[in-house]
Amino acid sequence: MSKISKHDKKVLKRMFWGSGLAFSGFNVVKMQGNGFANTMGPALEDLFPTDEKARGEAMGRANNVFNTNNTMFGLLGGLTYALEKDRVKNGEVSTDTIESLKVSLMGPTAAVGDSFIFNCLRVIIAGIAVSIAKSGSIFGPILFIALFGGLELMIRWYLLLAGYQYGTSFIDKVFNSGLLKIVTTASSMLGLAMVGAMVSSTVNVPLRLAFKFGKETLKLSSIIDQIMPGLLSLILLFGLMYLMKKGHKPMTLVIILLIVSIVLAFFGIF
Repeated sequence: MSKISKHDKKVLKRMFWGSGLAFSGFNVVKMQGNGFANTMGPALEDLFPTDEKARGEAMGRANNVFNTNNTMFGLLGGLTYALEKDRVKNGEVSTDTIESLKVSLMGPTAAVGDSFIFNCLRVIIAGIAVSIAKSGSIFGPILFIALFGGLELMIRWYLLLAGYQYGTSFIDKVFNSGLLKIVTTASSMLGLAMVGAMVSSTVNVPLRLAFKFGKETLKLSSIIDQIMPGLLSLILLFGLMYLMKKGHKPMTLVIILLIVSIVLAFFGIF
């Protein structure tokens, strides 16, 4: 574990306060992407003080699709800062490695954060606060805000530090042992798996079109699912990817999808 200099700690403090706005720019296109870019802003300003082009490219990477538990947000922010810093100083870490590690870790960190912090710690503290509030005491909500909010801030701060510290030592171990190719390949595979899991759980084409043959009703969706489950979702995904590569803006595509979905739902197709 590397020591944190006073200068780096100042940058990390600015990142910490920025991470509190993770959900302020949440949208269906990039989820927490805007919040992550805002968190990485101080780090990228420090790494690229004069090179606006390089800073813009790094900000573009930070502004990709991202989604995890808000408390665990700091861990990935600190790790990404360490990776970007090593890339600038040594040039050994590729942008693909940085993006793959970030994407592959956001799922597991979300699971840990949601299970332990949101569904366990928050519920326990809320139960204590509610029992106090039932008696008419204003101390109940104050206790919840102070206790849960304070713990959340503290955990997020130390995770940010841990991500940065272990990130740099992780980099050193990887390059000294020659495991870069293995780590890059594994991260890419896990990252693709996480993206695939997100697509399968969030992209849905609810086709309701059916044909009647006498007393029998044949649903078109059933036929397509027999060919390949989720085929329509896959076609929709790759179709949108193709349009974005052609230069169409994601928000424009979202609006078009919304309008088309409303029209098809009106006619009973969806």
